[in-house]
Amino acid sequence: MHVNSVGRRRGVARSWAAGASAVLAVGLLSACSTTDTGGEGGGSTLDTITEDGTVTVGFANEQPYGFQESGELVGEAPAIHGEVFSRIGDVEVDGRQFDFGSLIPALNAGEVDVVTAGMFITPERCQEAAFSNPEYVAKTALLVESGNPQNLSDYESVASNGARLAVMNGAVEVDQSKAAGVKEGQLQIVADQQGGLDAVKSGRVDAFALTDISLNWLAKDDNAVEVTTSFVPVVDGEEQLGVGAAVFRQEDEELREAFNQELQALLEEDGAWLELVEEYGFTEENKPEPGMTAEQFCEG
Repeated sequence: MHVNSVGRRRGVARSWAAGASAVLAVGLLSACSTTDTGGEGGGSTLDTITEDGTVTVGFANEQPYGFQESGELVGEAPAIHGEVFSRIGDVEVDGRQFDFGSLIPALNAGEVDVVTAGMFITPERCQEAAFSNPEYVAKTALLVESGNPQNLSDYESVASNGARLAVMNGAVEVDQSKAAGVKEGQLQIVADQQGGLDAVKSGRVDAFALTDISLNWLAKDDNAVEVTTSFVPVVDGEEQLGVGAAVFRQEDEELREAFNQELQALLEEDGAWLELVEEYGFTEENKPEPGMTAEQFCEG
């Protein structure tokens, strides 16, 4: 399923940056080897998208990370990626929708060039694909019936209460909840956010686990549900802060490096990152700290 291309959000105000980045992209093309797979001529993916002026991205219609609204691809990831790719070489973003668990397989099958879905970096996913450096950080929360009748607060409380928990197919919450003691029989796998919301409202589950950003967005106009206080899951004694990023094929290292360079520049510009994502419920607390890299989170 195709949706309209994402224009360069606020690109007019930053046309000088896009122009300068086009020059940078030319330098990158001449300085880096072109071992990435790409177009029919054998060039890299970076070559192909800068020549075509379009990058095809996969999204999962997950609000507020990447979703379709009035035929336009919007959300945190499209906003950031649209800006980054405009700086790389005046490249616009064209989206294709997939189930969340199918995004990396679609990427590796060549159906898309990049995953633009706010996907968390995990060691398991790093075995299958390459991630950009972090574009946001997030904590976890639970969506529960209004009033929180079982007084749920985190995975451990779900486990000890024997509560039923909805988790999204392919999402990190599946393994994190199990590591915290939630039994397989307590879990209900849902395809998307709407499935989790429906499961809570219908009483099929007692809670739905996802990032606090997602759940606050999902519950903002629904008095039947509420969102618990955010928490950071712990697995094997280590805190698991959610860190989202763009996803690339492992062979597309040149494209990933170009993306990281422009992402870093964006994060360093005062107020630029927040301007792009604030309307989707992100705050300064969700901005990655300087020096965060994908490699740190691929190692676990």
